[in-house]
Amino acid sequence: QLQLVESGGGLVQPGGSLRLSCAASGFTLNYYAIGWFRQAPGKEREGVSCISSSGGSTKYADSVKGRFTISRDNAKNTVYLQMNSLKPEDTANYYCAAADLDVQTMCDMTTHRGNLDAWGQGTLVTVSS
Repeated sequence: QLQLVESGGGLVQPGGSLRLSCAASGFTLNYYAIGWFRQAPGKEREGVSCISSSGGSTKYADSVKGRFTISRDNAKNTVYLQMNSLKPEDTANYYCAAADLDVQTMCDMTTHRGNLDAWGQGTLVTVSS
């Protein structure tokens, strides 16, 4: 059974940083692209950042470019999302997901509508003073 578990969320002040982790169990992440998605109350889930299976390709939403960095450590079966210069509008539940897709498709919710191979349960990020 493919399982993903996110961690690292919490409450942070505007301008602060957090690092989210997405750990896999029951399967090897090496063969999958991984995406980070977020959903704020009353809003649709959106793609934040995605990374290819090799780590050679990445994609970022315009709203997080220059502030967020996605990376992966296949030896640890874990993908990370480093979030810097956080803003109140970054407040949301953050989810990771796995699929055998290119990063463009992976990050486009309108294309796959959430039909991916595995999703985590989410971790809450709250940016507030």
